[in-house]
Amino acid sequence: MSIAGGLGLRGLLVCLAMMLVVGCAPRGSGVEGRIAGPGGAGISEASLVEVLRGADIVVIGEVHDSPIHHARQARLVRALRPGGIAFEMVPQASEEGIQAFLAQGGTAREIGPAIGWDRMRWPDWKMYAPVFVAAEGAYVAGGGVPRPELALARREGAARAYGGGAEGLGLDQPLDAALRTELEDEMIASHCNMLPREVATGMIESQRLRDARFAAAALRAYAAGGGKAVLITGNGHARTDRGVPAYLGRAMPELTVLSVGMIELAPGGDPAVAAEMPFDYVWFSEPTDRADPCAAFKVPPS
Repeated sequence: MSIAGGLGLRGLLVCLAMMLVVGCAPRGSGVEGRIAGPGGAGISEASLVEVLRGADIVVIGEVHDSPIHHARQARLVRALRPGGIAFEMVPQASEEGIQAFLAQGGTAREIGPAIGWDRMRWPDWKMYAPVFVAAEGAYVAGGGVPRPELALARREGAARAYGGGAEGLGLDQPLDAALRTELEDEMIASHCNMLPREVATGMIESQRLRDARFAAAALRAYAAGGGKAVLITGNGHARTDRGVPAYLGRAMPELTVLSVGMIELAPGGDPAVAAEMPFDYVWFSEPTDRADPCAAFKVPPS
């Protein structure tokens, strides 16, 4: 059965997006598996699970092409047993169809093929399937935003594209000038410094729209799941300062929201500094082997 309801977007290039956090480099940072809590103190996986069980919504980040991040997400989801789970990768338009698919006997392992995963430009479904399987029985919400909405946000702003309810999420408020410049600089850097600033300005609005839509998906998962939900998303969206947790705080400040960043730490990176990044908890891994995403822009020496 096909229930594809729109195309997902990978957003920023995987490695370059992570350069905004700790950089991409060969393996060898020596922090594989370490989990840092408040103040940078190390905690065990069991302790992390215990703390996350006390939250209403848990936002779990990732680098999209990291197999180890998806394996860890699956372990956390299995331990938390949320009643609802939302995914950045699942189009919102597919959400209703997924519920019908599961009600008719479809399984969590089959959701990807059913929604046309291979056409959505995400990494191989085999990496994501264990996360869906770990949430077997949970309500599955989709946060994926259609391309026309993203384009509208770039042209006319996130509030216009979001529509009703934008004010409650703060989308109608302009960004602080210093923050906007910082975001523009990050957006340009994440695109190999080849992105014109005026284009970056529009892309910031589409990013705000996505954060708001992911927050709304998490709230639908929370409501349908009986008050316990998980959101699976990229690390940039899992940031507590300006990502989905911030939007959830505006929409429903009474909820307890905790964020876990799945962070690749390059050789020479300082785990103490990285542990202070804007997540409630940071789970470190070695960088995934990947090609240089800026190679196509580099001019070979003459």
